[in-house]
Amino acid sequence: MSQIMEMLVRRGFIWQSFEIYGGMAGFIDYAPLGNGLRRKIENLWREFFVVNERSVEIDTPTVGIEEVFIASGHAEGFTDVAIECSECGRVFRADHYVKEKLNLEVDPTIEAVKAVIEEFDLRCECGGKFKEPEHFNLMFETKIGPGRGKKGYLRPETAQGIFIAFKRLSDYFRHKLPFGVAQIGRAYRNEISPRQGVIRLREFNQAELEFFCHPGEKKHPDFHKYADDVVTLVDKFDKEHRITLREAVERGIIAHELLAYFVGKTRRFLLAAGIKDDKLRFRQHKDDERAHYAVDCWDAEVLLSYGWIEVVGIADRSDYDLSRHTKYSKEDLSVFVPYDEPVKVKRKKVVANIAKLGPVFKEKAKKIAEELAKLESAGDEVKVVVDGEEITVTSEFYEVREVEEEIHGEKIVPHVIEPSFGLDRITYAVLEHAFDVDHVDGEERKVLRLKRYLAPVQVAVLPLLSKDRFVEEAERIAESLRESGVYTELDTAGSIGRRYRRYDEIGTPFCVTVDHQTFEDGTVTIRDRDTTSQIRIQKDRIVDVIKELLSSEKDIKEFGEVFRP
Repeated sequence: MSQIMEMLVRRGFIWQSFEIYGGMAGFIDYAPLGNGLRRKIENLWREFFVVNERSVEIDTPTVGIEEVFIASGHAEGFTDVAIECSECGRVFRADHYVKEKLNLEVDPTIEAVKAVIEEFDLRCECGGKFKEPEHFNLMFETKIGPGRGKKGYLRPETAQGIFIAFKRLSDYFRHKLPFGVAQIGRAYRNEISPRQGVIRLREFNQAELEFFCHPGEKKHPDFHKYADDVVTLVDKFDKEHRITLREAVERGIIAHELLAYFVGKTRRFLLAAGIKDDKLRFRQHKDDERAHYAVDCWDAEVLLSYGWIEVVGIADRSDYDLSRHTKYSKEDLSVFVPYDEPVKVKRKKVVANIAKLGPVFKEKAKKIAEELAKLESAGDEVKVVVDGEEITVTSEFYEVREVEEEIHGEKIVPHVIEPSFGLDRITYAVLEHAFDVDHVDGEERKVLRLKRYLAPVQVAVLPLLSKDRFVEEAERIAESLRESGVYTELDTAGSIGRRYRRYDEIGTPFCVTVDHQTFEDGTVTIRDRDTTSQIRIQKDRIVDVIKELLSSEKDIKEFGEVFRP
């Protein structure tokens, strides 16, 4: 880990935020190469979960009003247990501190933490005793507007903006389920004591998909594409399965086909990003770990130098979110689902006697009749609310009849399947899995074996000598590559061997070298990062060959005779 982090900082992938002021845990800067890599991973995610899915992408504010988070449950329940030292004043997240110092798993409740502190006489690193454990809300609070303002929070996830916009989104999709809504953006969690670098941040990047479906139809027409993929599953009983997704559904390990579909799609995305399959697993939440509203939940975990780290959560959130926002906003967030064929049903209905209602209730009679029609039964009297007024209506004004109606559909509150991706963790995981050390010509070489299409610098053009004609020819080639959309750097500093090592270390797949032979026969060399092999081709072919290599996994020997200088 230390080797990797040293390289990432030195080469310009990740830097400590606020460095000249001493830094602050939980914040990082994406330096030029890291930002380029993360953006490409974002675009790869879009290919999988927007372009090749029945989905759209939206962008909502990162600041939310308090009502949103009261409805979502974050205002009350989005907390961790904190412990503060009575001597030095340092504050720690209790369950993490207990795990680190005692190697014990503790329930994140005040009672459980207090019991462990007392039983083991757990103290701060300075030796001081801890104060009483307290709940700490992880959301950043803010004020919107001048003066007293309106209370708000920085969003702790991107999902709530999607749920708030559901009515508009349902209209956009013409109320036809299923459909997905994606959002990529920043989220914020005021972590108590982040200690794992890029793994636990206070400001981070998420890519989330909320896939709205009929509660009784949790299937996907494209499940067959992933059904025979063999995945590593760790179920809620800690039993490991190496199994196809089809079998996992049939055996009831994964709750239903739609959830398995997104497990399969997530796996394919992570492999495409460069995560190694033998270091990837999907772990099911235990019953006491899973949110009370979730039907089933699986975390994609990647083995890193930190251990097994969650990078994706895939949950069936049922109708919890839309139902909560319906309750608190008073807006109907249901969808009308038509039947294939109308259904005739008999039911009881309260029918108003308009002739008697009119003279007694006058202008309110029509509204009273409409409220009565919503009822299926009534006794000697009923109470209805009209324009905020509760009115008692006796049985002389209505009768209960059995009627036959033709039903054309039903209103349902959609369920939500949510794959939620931590882009920062995924970016770091890709870098760690790509990092390698080998030996070339008797020397140790550090190399990032990134997927070609994700490399932040795709090609380096290197003049063998820094003389004018070599540099000018290299500039012409670099410009032609840039104009074709290939991210290209021109580098003249240092020996050619040192420059090769420099670009190997940042993951550049190919180096193009202008040498003496270029001026004799118009050829240049292309060097492959992974094998260090080289070929010679005509310089007027360079753009076409490089673009084909970058968009495939073809070997350079398909384009010319391999040689080693």
